[in-house]
Amino acid sequence: MAIYLLITLDTKADEAWVVRERLRELGLDVCVVDTGCLGEPPWPAEVTRESVFAAAGTSVKEMQNAGDRGQAVTAAALGAATVVEAAHAAGKLSAVMGLGGSAGTTIATTAMQRLPIGIPKVMVSTLASGQVRPYVGDKDIVMMNSVVDIAGMNRISRQILGNAAAAVAGMVQHRQPAQADDKRLIAATMFGVTTPCVQHARQYLEQAGFEVLVFHATGNGGQAMESLIREGVIDGVLDVTTTELADELFGGVLSAGPDRLSAAADVGIPQVVSVGATDMVNFGPRESVPDQFETRQFLVHNPTVTLMRTTDDENRQIGQAIGRKVAQSRGPTEVFLPLQGVSAIDQDGQPFDSPSARQRLFEALIENAGTIPCHALDAHINDPSFAQAMAQRLLKLIQSHKLSNELPS
Repeated sequence: MAIYLLITLDTKADEAWVVRERLRELGLDVCVVDTGCLGEPPWPAEVTRESVFAAAGTSVKEMQNAGDRGQAVTAAALGAATVVEAAHAAGKLSAVMGLGGSAGTTIATTAMQRLPIGIPKVMVSTLASGQVRPYVGDKDIVMMNSVVDIAGMNRISRQILGNAAAAVAGMVQHRQPAQADDKRLIAATMFGVTTPCVQHARQYLEQAGFEVLVFHATGNGGQAMESLIREGVIDGVLDVTTTELADELFGGVLSAGPDRLSAAADVGIPQVVSVGATDMVNFGPRESVPDQFETRQFLVHNPTVTLMRTTDDENRQIGQAIGRKVAQSRGPTEVFLPLQGVSAIDQDGQPFDSPSARQRLFEALIENAGTIPCHALDAHINDPSFAQAMAQRLLKLIQSHKLSNELPS
């Protein structure tokens, strides 16, 4: 097995050579994948640029003739992703490492995102100190800031690249072994303001013999959960905290995209859904909130997080969205509604308490949920009784789903 090093050899051959030799010194095999398209590489890669672009259904010559850098980067990313995916399937790949600026980062991380969680992935990038979510996505990609541009070797770049090579080597040589665990997996969503609910439900589910994966509903967390559901590794979903849909609808910074709350419905696994933290839309520092919301009700959670209370009409729209999504479920699905509040700050005496907003939310959800059972409990979302009711129902749905699948057709 080898570490696949993705790099444009026409512009970054010196850096590739240093990293390759350092990895070899550490006793590891390296497969250099040339994703360049311009000048000729000074030395041959194990996977040539011709092979990379052929894997994308095109050729180096065709890309050069087109003269479109963006098109070439897109093709290189597709080709590199195809190459590493095939190498992993064939048992030839132990890790992936990339070096580059904006183009190199796009190419390498596109390939990394095609690999399962657990495969070491390290990207040394000029963009690593900024907004890296487009590059990391929902995978375990390590972004390492190059500090200086990746444009020739110097005392800074030599130190950074050496550390990056050592990091990859350590991941490969001391990789966490896969545990032989036959526990079935449940995915749950949590936010700070729904933590008591999820913690109580998690304890109950673990006592029943399940392993619970808790995802922080900050956009990336929801995306990661949806991805794992589609990969077929999740047996049931306790979707307590659907706040990411509020951010998607109303411009918050923690959206998980329009497909949030779709995977379990599409795959057909059991899910129990609630409306945790839909009383808020999330922004960064107070001064970063768009001017269009200036008259709204805010709560400064901390210097970097500002919460905006959702209005009655916005709650109606959130309820419609959740109702329509659960109505599409192919598997057993039920909804639980906490009449006394949907977050720690949405209850009597707290700043976001709004019975009218909750009423609009619940009514719209029930109206759009079709035949999906909706249970309205006279409790707050963080009450132990509410958490236990959701957990108990999910266990029953999983059990009945398992039995129905075992029955002869």
